[in-house]
Amino acid sequence: MDIDAMSNKKYEIYTTEENNSWTGGVVRRVTARKTAITKSQQGFASEVEATAWAETELKALLKVLAERNERKKLNK
Repeated sequence: MDIDAMSNKKYEIYTTEENNSWTGGVVRRVTARKTAITKSQQGFASEVEATAWAETELKALLKVLAERNERKKLNK
């Protein structure tokens, strides 16, 4: 089960900088106009670290969701 996190339309990563500290996170598209932060973490020293963390968390999240969907499909 190969999951391509970057081509997912429902989830995406973001990074922001505040006071020389970077925040990385995963955002879920709820509707066409509304988004919700699924997971975020503050205190990264650089944008690269924040982006790497967010990409890792997105891949892990998508893997868990895919496994859950497979279990639900088998139980029907």
